[in-house]
Amino acid sequence: MTEEVFARGDSPLHRTAPVVRTALAVVYCTVVALVNGFYAILAALAFSILMTAAARLNPVRVMRHLAWALGFLCFLWFVLPWSIAGTPLFCAGRLTVTREGVALCTRITLKSISILLAMISLLATMRVAALGQALGKLGLPPKLVQLLLLAYRYLFVLEQEYHRLYRAARIRNFIPRTNLHTYRTFAYLAAMLLVRAVHRARRVHQAMICRGFDGRFHSLQVYRPTVWNPVVAAAGSLVCLTLVVLEMTI
Repeated sequence: MTEEVFARGDSPLHRTAPVVRTALAVVYCTVVALVNGFYAILAALAFSILMTAAARLNPVRVMRHLAWALGFLCFLWFVLPWSIAGTPLFCAGRLTVTREGVALCTRITLKSISILLAMISLLATMRVAALGQALGKLGLPPKLVQLLLLAYRYLFVLEQEYHRLYRAARIRNFIPRTNLHTYRTFAYLAAMLLVRAVHRARRVHQAMICRGFDGRFHSLQVYRPTVWNPVVAAAGSLVCLTLVVLEMTI
């Protein structure tokens, strides 16, 4: 399993109850996704950066987690600026970069970074088990909570199983190439992984039933009320209201 490096800390956000952080993340990310004005988007980016600072997260690790999203955003910058009709900004050969295309890319980039920073600050600073417990308290169906927790728990087991099968194929002199034999080998590997996953799921389910599993996960960790719960909830509500006001007035 992953180390959940962001979950280890003693910042005000770490001390806030998972239910408060989860609800705030849902509301805040929804508001950021809906606003369209540049002033509101820039304010959301500033608030997200402040949340990251309040969580006392390592900036280098945060940037590493943003790397995949930034790569996708770079791809958008290669496509959208010249594929959106509008006022020409400049021409590069036969391609015309429009003002509307650049504006759309800028909005998507700033919104994505703001939402990702908020998700890291609010959700990545808690254990996945605590996140599942919080989602259950917020009304998410218990089966979806169980699916989340079990998928997170055994996804890494399947990854280890895949590496074991792949090493076995390499020991038997399998060398990946661009040919039909390679495609067939990877298809067999995926089928074997699926079969082993089904068998393991059955064994795990039987083991859980033998240990008295009644369809619910019971957490032994209790989050006591702290002064940061109302403070973070009030601050988050004020931030969301500020973004709405900026969107409606400017």
